[in-house]
Amino acid sequence: MSSPSLHGLTATVPPEVRLPPAPAGTALYVHVPFCVVKCPYCDFFSVEAEGQDLSGTVGALLHEARARAPQAPKTVFIGGGTPSLLPEPLLVELFDGLDELTGFRSSAVEVTAECNPESLDPNKAKLLTKLGVTRLSVGVQSLNAETLQFLGRAHGPDAALRALEAARETEADVSADMIYACPDQSADDWEDELSQVLEFEPQHLSAYNLTIEEGTVFHVQRERGELTTAPEEVELACFERTREVAEAAGLGRYEISNYAQPGHECQHNLTYWANGAYVGLGPGAVSKVGLARAGNPRSLAPYLRWVQKEEHATLWSEQLNPLHRLGETWWLGLRRSAGVDPMEALLTAGLDGTIDDPAPGLARELEHQGLLENVAGRWRLTDRGWPLADGVARKFLALGT
Repeated sequence: MSSPSLHGLTATVPPEVRLPPAPAGTALYVHVPFCVVKCPYCDFFSVEAEGQDLSGTVGALLHEARARAPQAPKTVFIGGGTPSLLPEPLLVELFDGLDELTGFRSSAVEVTAECNPESLDPNKAKLLTKLGVTRLSVGVQSLNAETLQFLGRAHGPDAALRALEAARETEADVSADMIYACPDQSADDWEDELSQVLEFEPQHLSAYNLTIEEGTVFHVQRERGELTTAPEEVELACFERTREVAEAAGLGRYEISNYAQPGHECQHNLTYWANGAYVGLGPGAVSKVGLARAGNPRSLAPYLRWVQKEEHATLWSEQLNPLHRLGETWWLGLRRSAGVDPMEALLTAGLDGTIDDPAPGLARELEHQGLLENVAGRWRLTDRGWPLADGVARKFLALGT
């Protein structure tokens, strides 16, 4: 099966590589790949905005949406990159165009836009909500100037606080994104920063430990011995402090790294963790429709050329074997506080109750180790299992190997 060249349209993706049309109501993700600077920890596709064709990229996103976006999406997530970096006329063009093509303003129960503090002021926050955004996700990351510099962020602590205030003054929900366990950061430091952010009463908090992803600048630095990460005991202490401080502020944990006021959980991300269907538009975006996945090139120029000619930019696709799909469903589902219903997992993986399902047996083994528990027919992590969640969940991925 042929595949396209990233240096030009030297080959056309055969029809069998493309995903089928997504049903109405499918979740929609739109990737805006521009940032002020590229953060050294980030493994999402993004490029510095200066000198790039922002207008042409918005046009290409809408061109791809015309061919691939689902009608009446239940959730919409405009991510990146930094969508709030787009000038106001391009934001209007993007949101109005998406609504004309999908009708999302009438159908979506949640519309999220990711924003970074350096590009979110009161006027832009109000514009985004006027355009249909119901949830502003603010990339605070830290309130410590040295930590922000280490993370390569383009904003300082004061800008982060101003952005939170600008978001809070709108009718949209506010989500604060933060990173803990950075070098030289103590659990007390982290608690102080988190407490300051929660004084703004965001409806949602995403708090991630600093993870070194392959292909990032931080990964290269660590391989060279130039970067030392926080000790495991600091990571664990920060993890526990996050739950304590968030719950004291009325935000319950509903996923390993995510907390929300009741009824304000991120519905779009819940689709991912349920291994549900979604359509991704833009360079580097991934889609899952039916039992197959497909992705666009992680490069801007080929994406732009290809969309204009082919009306899509599908670079690759895959259909996992049934047990791999099952293991992946458990792997994702165990991230949630709600856990996994074995029969629901079978159906999500495209299977039925007639197969010999190996997942409950593995779950019982982990129950004996004190890592999982069965509550009302659903398997979920125990208090002991939460800090080990990634390792526990990965065991289910091995079902498909």
